[in-house]
Amino acid sequence: MTAAALEISPRPMPESMLAALKARFGERCSTALAVREQHGRDESVFDVPPPEAVVFAQSNEDIAFVLTQAHEHRVPVIPYGAGSSLEGHLLAVQGGVSLDLSRMKEILRVNAEDLTVTVQAGVTRNQLNNELRHQGLFFPIDPGADASLGGMASTRASGTNAVRYGTMRENVLALTVVTPQGQLLHTGSRARKSSAGYDLTRLYVGSEGTLGVICEVTLRLYPLPEAVSAAVCFFPSIDAAVQTTIQIIQLGVPIARCELLDANTVRAVNAHDRLGLREAPMLLMEFHGTEASVAEQASLVQGIAREFGGEDFEWATTPEARTRLWTARHHAYLSALQTKPGCRCVTTDTCVPISRLAESIDESVKEADEAGLPYFLVGHVGDGNFHLGYLLDPAKPAERETAERLSQQMVARALKLEGTCTGEHGIGLHKQGFLLDEAGPAAVDLMRTLKAAMDPHDIMNPGKIFAAQ
Repeated sequence: MTAAALEISPRPMPESMLAALKARFGERCSTALAVREQHGRDESVFDVPPPEAVVFAQSNEDIAFVLTQAHEHRVPVIPYGAGSSLEGHLLAVQGGVSLDLSRMKEILRVNAEDLTVTVQAGVTRNQLNNELRHQGLFFPIDPGADASLGGMASTRASGTNAVRYGTMRENVLALTVVTPQGQLLHTGSRARKSSAGYDLTRLYVGSEGTLGVICEVTLRLYPLPEAVSAAVCFFPSIDAAVQTTIQIIQLGVPIARCELLDANTVRAVNAHDRLGLREAPMLLMEFHGTEASVAEQASLVQGIAREFGGEDFEWATTPEARTRLWTARHHAYLSALQTKPGCRCVTTDTCVPISRLAESIDESVKEADEAGLPYFLVGHVGDGNFHLGYLLDPAKPAERETAERLSQQMVARALKLEGTCTGEHGIGLHKQGFLLDEAGPAAVDLMRTLKAAMDPHDIMNPGKIFAAQ
């Protein structure tokens, strides 16, 4: 679905429901325009009217009350975490209530001996890791933004550490969910594996708020590595950097992070964070392990890089230096936006088998260069995932059309190469047509059947992932 094809079909909220919400929540139920507009926009290019009300939940019982009311009155509910989604996930295309979980920030239980933790949905990854580091533990999934863990589970988030530690799919053990009927449901356990019935945990992970509201998450934890070193390496071309990455993965080097930044991105983060990096294609890498294993990994990767014209590594071994580099990487999106004041960004991601990564990136960059639209490229290339952001003037429809065309060509190429239309952004509003291309009509119809069975009144984040029929 493109921005031009978006359909808005509000379902008005009855006064009786709004009165019930205000009676229950008082000031935590807001109809103020500024609050509604804040919850009715994300980083996508869609312009949609805001929700009719915003409720700030503080407990599972709060969530259950909202959903019971919504189910009774057939009113949409859109779960809201940190508001960092990119594909229109949180937009109120059918009106309704934005259910803000950001105040549910309690770390409920740390089981250090089992390497697990249970948190409320509003806890962010930075909050969790600040708490865990005193116990020598960390949670590795790092999508860049300081996203909420409930939102990360709901979108099946990934990020810079996925090449070694996996995604949210591999790291969520159990959930507490409120169903569309307001019932509290527990899935999974703290055990590392289970063969008990349908895997409901995996059903909710990645469901983008369309099947219920995730309110508690139990996660895997990892010991902090003994040694951590980060290095940057500059290359004569994007292709050389990608070929290096392919060799690293195919040789089985257990690299923790392997991020690609093109020259446009390096230029942007230099201006934003005053880094002074050479403005050339760059790999930003991180190695975890013992002192000996980190040195061995780095030596092997340096040798591979030299084969493809890579320069000697520039090291960041102190926590402060590493934080500075990774903060700049996480600022890449905002840094790029500042290179063209007033612009909007059509950003898309794909993921392909590692052996097809060079082909996918090279062709996408070639098309972007030929189109003449400013762009930036970053990628979690260690697992075949990369992002292109096209910067456009919102007052020029032709630029939006060009950006959408480039995005569509990039996704079509990924599917042709046996990849996916999204490695971590999710479907939301923007990629519904691509989901149909990737999964096929029979699979999407099965998803619709599951949605209809679990949410018969279609109140949970309606209009996302696929349109109801």
